[in-house]
Amino acid sequence: MRRRPGIAAAVLGVLVVGSIAWSALAADGTLLAPVVIGWLVVGGVALAWWLDEKRHERLAQWAVARGWSYQRQDQSLVSTWSGEPFGEGHSRRATEVLRGAVDGHGVVSFTYRWTVGSGKEKTTHTRQVVALGLPTALPTLELTPEWLGTRVLRAFGGQDIQFESEDFNRAWRVRARNLKFAHDVVNPRLMARLLLPDARGESLRIEGATVLTWMPGRTDPARVDAALTLLRAVSTAVPQHVWEDMGRPTPR
Repeated sequence: MRRRPGIAAAVLGVLVVGSIAWSALAADGTLLAPVVIGWLVVGGVALAWWLDEKRHERLAQWAVARGWSYQRQDQSLVSTWSGEPFGEGHSRRATEVLRGAVDGHGVVSFTYRWTVGSGKEKTTHTRQVVALGLPTALPTLELTPEWLGTRVLRAFGGQDIQFESEDFNRAWRVRARNLKFAHDVVNPRLMARLLLPDARGESLRIEGATVLTWMPGRTDPARVDAALTLLRAVSTAVPQHVWEDMGRPTPR
């Protein structure tokens, strides 16, 4: 079964090339441009389909090698979270879904797409989302890169919780309704961890019973482990007394 996409692509390629060669010249030797263009479009669609099939195959193989599962699409993920990058635009889709577990905690990684605008103003955005399960729901806490735009928002009253580390304040914007929870989690150890090079520029959020991160582009398995390292750093920063207040033991 795995050879079928390759065989189909080869057959289509031969048909496309042969048809172009045959139809390129009319009986009087003139170029049949519309026919050639039509066959080029068909060939392009066939190639895109074949490449997509091969990509699904590689992702499924990666999942099997780790003891994970793979789904081409799971629309339930579109409405699981409400914070960025979710809840914006239309035509939202969750595809290329990898699921597994790390140290007993559920993990999901997927490609999220949404569209804003319409017609000539239409733009489609793509993010890889990686989420790590938590023992119970926690207050929402979001950490995103600090940049000029967020500094302007802060000057006009936008929320950005300040901490004792000025280096951290310059690098990260922190938002949360529960200020005590924010200060409990964003402790000196976590601040130091998030100032390391591999964390700079990333986006992180505790929302419900998950901690997640999102980054530009489609699902790339090579980015999953690095993302999970940061997510684990955030989850382990939650103090023991917070878990106990929630009626849960401290997760390992």
